[in-house]
Amino acid sequence: MSAVIKHSEERLMKVLLAPVISEKATMVAEKNEQIVFLVSKDATKPEIKAAVELLFKVEVESVQTVNREGKVKRSGRFVGRRNHTKRAFVCLKPGQEINFTEEAK
Repeated sequence: MSAVIKHSEERLMKVLLAPVISEKATMVAEKNEQIVFLVSKDATKPEIKAAVELLFKVEVESVQTVNREGKVKRSGRFVGRRNHTKRAFVCLKPGQEINFTEEAK
């Protein structure tokens, strides 16, 4: 951590959009001790790490990101597409934990 990058707090508040609650996210959380977040498309790994550490007061070990293509859907003769999204798989250091029910107060 010789080069500590400072990010504006306002920007960090906009990086994390929502936690992902799905079967896969729950399975990953239990098996690999990772938490999955929906993040803004232009978010970088250092920004995601800083945002999680700022908002949840935990230490982050690593961050992996996945860009997901939006599904093509059709309604009758009209074809549309869902928005592209970006997800971040955040691995916490051993002994760290995020409790979403506690943070909602």
